[in-house]
Formats: sequence, C-alpha cells, structure tokens
Amino acid sequence: MRRERGAAAWHRGAAAEVCVERVYERDGCAIAARRWRGRGGEIDLVARDGAGVIFIEVKAGRTHAAAAARLGERQMARIFAAAAEYLAGEPLGQLTPARFDVALVDGQGRVEILENAFAA
Repeated sequence: MRRERGAAAWHRGAAAEVCVERVYERDGCAIAARRWRGRGGEIDLVARDGAGVIFIEVKAGRTHAAAAARLGERQMARIFAAAAEYLAGEPLGQLTPARFDVALVDGQGRVEILENAFAA
C-alpha cells in the first residue's frame, strides 16, 4: 500500500511538472533541465529566459494554498544549494541572471506561477 501511494505521488508530481513546462514554453522559455540533481539537492525544472536562468519548484495539492504549504525553509535551502551548483557550470557562473519561481498546481491542473518567490 505504501509503495502504491509513493508511485501515485510520483506520477502526480510528474504530471504537474508537465503542466508547468507547458506554461513556461508558451511564454517563450526553453526548458533546460528536468529534475536536475546536484550534491545540494534537486531542482524540478530549470528554464532559460534569454540569458537568464529560472529555477522552478513545482508543488501540487488540492488547492494552490495546500500546494504552497508543502514548501519549507529546509527545502528552499537545498534548492539554493543546488542552484549555486548549477550556476557554477554557466559561462557567467554566479553572475548569471537568475530567479526562483514556485509553480503551484491544484487538483484541477490549474497552474499559478509565483515569480521570484524566494526574494522575500
């Protein structure tokens, strides 16, 4: 039973990421990486917007509020660490223009993008 719940959660997460990818691609961004993993952690999606890089954390839940509640400080710290590692491979390194977005996907598949969500 636990394995089935885990598999179902993985598939829901993968489906949510596909929904979010479509939004970014529709807006002219190219998806550079999916589930990029570094020593510091994993980034769900990495997109390119011109010379800039967008690190995207995808959260799914019954509502957008429920999805947002699933993001904690420890996870944000892991995302920052992974992003720093990713940027180290960019030509401008840490000087590469970058932002951190959170994409919330509700139970109906509606996507809400919180741009530059980690800035506060």
